[in-house]
Amino acid sequence: MSGIIALLTDFGLKDGFTGAVKGVIKSINKDVDIIDISHEITSFDILEGSLVLNSVYKYFPEKTIFVAVVDPGVGTERKPVLIETDRYFFISPDNGILTLPLKNEKVKRIVHITNEKYMLNRETDTFHGRDIFAPVAAYLSKGINIEEFGTVIEDYKKIDFPEPYFESGYLIGEIIKFDKFGNGITNLQDIPDFEEIIIKNYRVNKICRNFLEGEEDKPNLIKGSFGFYEIFLPKKSAEEHLNLKLHEKIKIKLKR
Repeated sequence: MSGIIALLTDFGLKDGFTGAVKGVIKSINKDVDIIDISHEITSFDILEGSLVLNSVYKYFPEKTIFVAVVDPGVGTERKPVLIETDRYFFISPDNGILTLPLKNEKVKRIVHITNEKYMLNRETDTFHGRDIFAPVAAYLSKGINIEEFGTVIEDYKKIDFPEPYFESGYLIGEIIKFDKFGNGITNLQDIPDFEEIIIKNYRVNKICRNFLEGEEDKPNLIKGSFGFYEIFLPKKSAEEHLNLKLHEKIKIKLKR
């Protein structure tokens, strides 16, 4: 094991949820390092959680244990799972949050977590992050074989990612997330040679190389650090100042 547990949740920091998860982990393995990826995923947004996890997990040491909890179905029949790949371990509800990172990984084993020996005693089923995922991660970090945690299964749930598509001679993308700076992150990873790009009736004629190169009061486009094209304004929130919305379309007329 790498000795690292990395957390991604929609718990926020206002309440004690995040602290409780960390406390459980440290009470079982005081020597493990806990790294916060983010606790500010939009509440219940499984796709955003998958996007953020996918953008960062590859920068961690091999054998890192990732705990990803965006769990609107907590307490229902959705399964808690532990997935081992060639390089990492992932622990999460089986609701599709691992779709994007696991696209790039060779999955070795998938375990439906059922062994209550490695869970906290619980009176309710409303906080599996604390009662199931945290202790399982901690025990795994101590070297427990993953098949001890439950039953090996064949597959995990996947969600649809909104792919770009062609329509009437245009490549159509959309905004799938806003970051802290108000940049609109699109689902576009590659843009071929183009004649023009249209965003909210604005025409964009070039792709910028840095965030200060763009125009002040119209949308600009840049290839972001995690591989997706982003709509931005220099030193301002494009989301706020351009009134951009989630799923807002971006139209690209390609050169013939």
